[in-house]
Amino acid sequence: MHMTGPGEQIIQTSEEVAEALASGAPVVALETTIISHGLPQPRNLQVARELEELVREAGAVPATIAVLDGVARVGLDKSMLERVATEPGLRKLGFRDLPLAAALSASGATTVSATAFLAARAGIRVFATGGLGGVHREWTASQDESADLDMLAGTRITVVCAGVKSILDVPATLQRLETRGVSVAGYRTDFFPGFYLHTSGLPVDWRLESPAEAAAVMRAQDLLGGPEAALIVANPVPEDEQLDPVLHDRVLAEALAAADREGITGQAITPFLLDYLVRGTGGASLEANLAAVRGNTRLAGRIAASWASPPSGSPAPQARTTSADPSAGSSPAVEN
Repeated sequence: MHMTGPGEQIIQTSEEVAEALASGAPVVALETTIISHGLPQPRNLQVARELEELVREAGAVPATIAVLDGVARVGLDKSMLERVATEPGLRKLGFRDLPLAAALSASGATTVSATAFLAARAGIRVFATGGLGGVHREWTASQDESADLDMLAGTRITVVCAGVKSILDVPATLQRLETRGVSVAGYRTDFFPGFYLHTSGLPVDWRLESPAEAAAVMRAQDLLGGPEAALIVANPVPEDEQLDPVLHDRVLAEALAAADREGITGQAITPFLLDYLVRGTGGASLEANLAAVRGNTRLAGRIAASWASPPSGSPAPQARTTSADPSAGSSPAVEN
C-alpha cells in the first residue's frame, strides 16, 4: 500500500479553479456525498453535471470537491466526476477522515465538514449544499452531533443550504449554532427552512433579500475580524416543490419508530432515516431534496458573483486560509 511521504502534495486545485481564484473570479464549492451516496446511478452523474452548469450559468466557476487516491481535489475533471459517481465502495469522508485518507491513499466523497474545510483552505468563500448536519434527536442520551457544527464555527465560509436535515433536532441545532457564533440568515424568509419543507416553523433573527446583501455581510465579517465562523444563508425550497408536510411528518414518525425498533444508532441513523423517507414517500423526498440543492446552487453562484464584484469603495475579496492553518500567513493555502 502506498502511503503519503514527506513533501507530497495532498490538496490540489484544478487549473480552472486555480486560475479563477488567482484572478478574483467567483468560485462555488460543491460537495460530493450527494453524488456518491445520495442518488442512484446514472442519475447521480447527471445531477453532478447539472449542478456544475447551474454555477456556470450564475457566472461562477464550480469547484466540486472529493478525495481521490489520497489527494484532495478541489475541482474535478470529467473523468474524476465520473469516478465519484460510479466507483463502488467510495468512502464518505468528514474532516476527521482527511488525514487518514491522505496518508493511506484512500478515495472518498466529501461531506459538509470536509468540503467546507478544503474549500476554505483553497481560498473559496462560497459553498452550496442541500442540508446541514446538526444535533440529533435524543442527544441527551446519545451525545450524537454532526461534525458540521464545529467546522462551521471555525471556518470563514458562506454556506447556502435549505436548513438542516429534518430528521435532526432542529431547535437544538439552531441553539448550538448561536452558541458557537455562526451567523444565520433566512434568504427572503423570516423562518428557518425545513430542508424537505419550505419552513421548519422556527423564526430566524435576520433576513437577506439579495445576493448583494449576503456579500455585504461577508465583507462585514472580514472587517470586524473575530472568530473565523461561517455565515449560513438559509434558502427554503419553493413551496410548490416541497414535500407534502403531512406526508413528511407521518413517514418521519414511522422512520424514527423503525430505527428505535431495530436499534439503529450512531453513523447509521442518518442514512437509515433518509432511505426510509425516500421509500416511504415514493421518492418524493428525494425530489424535494434535489429541488433544494438546485436552488441553493443557483443562489450560491449569484452570491459568489456579488462577492467577487464589490461595490465601488468596498474592499476587494481576499483569498483566505482557515484558522486550522494559522502558520499559513499571507502565502497561498494550496499549491496548484
